[in-house]
Amino acid sequence: MALRKPSDRLVYPRRFTSCGEQLDSMEIPWPNSLAVRTESVSRHYQMGESLVRAVDGISIDIPAGEFVALLGVSGSGKSSLLNLVAGLDRPTSGAVIVHGNNLAALSREQLAKYRLHTVGMVFQSFNLISSMSLLENVELPMRFAEVNRRERSALACRSLERVGLSGRLSHRPMELSGGEQQRASLARALINRPKLLLADEPTGNLDSRNGTEIMELIHSFNQSLGMTVLMVTHEQALAERYAGRMVHLADGKLLDDVANDDESKISSEPVQAPAPRGETQ
Repeated sequence: MALRKPSDRLVYPRRFTSCGEQLDSMEIPWPNSLAVRTESVSRHYQMGESLVRAVDGISIDIPAGEFVALLGVSGSGKSSLLNLVAGLDRPTSGAVIVHGNNLAALSREQLAKYRLHTVGMVFQSFNLISSMSLLENVELPMRFAEVNRRERSALACRSLERVGLSGRLSHRPMELSGGEQQRASLARALINRPKLLLADEPTGNLDSRNGTEIMELIHSFNQSLGMTVLMVTHEQALAERYAGRMVHLADGKLLDDVANDDESKISSEPVQAPAPRGETQ
């Protein structure tokens, strides 16, 4: 696969959503800067008389557009590190810098804006609101951003179409399969066109078929949009198949950081979103 030059741009063709809204072509500069840097970052907390070193002096650099997997056994610190990058927790010491912003120096309001506009998050649990339709769930971040109703509805339609759920706009979460619910969570994470996608065990509650569909979508967005992906997983095989780089943690410390030569076996062609149940493509 030929490498893109930093000056290359990715352009998407003009098309229409099932909501009747026109999708403008998205022209995104190929990223050539640093997306994430942690500088001797630590997160310690007291548990009774014991000091838990959840993250203990980790320094890593992640260039924009890279797909990085954080690996380790339970308790190794991978989810704790992801929470620091997400701005959901503050470091005890050290720095977490995302696209030039030192998260430790941001106020609560600034962190909320950071999570709204810079990062998208996908978790093992789908975190969909059962009383809301799929469209309402996906457009929820735009409500917090005070985007007007017509625009946020169009953005939600667009995001759901990207993950193959354009035929499920009015469905409630309980009317969907596990794979469809996770695709909806992914659509919600993508609605604000984040620079950084954080995924914490995104296939943990899925069978192998649905897990593969989710991973193919995440990999496709990384490749086609130049979106940086930082994924937590305990599955070595999953990391080897999709990530371009594997970072191993143990006891809150960086154990190993290696490039993944096996990533070349993933197709560089755009992935077509899977059809919802009962539909064909």
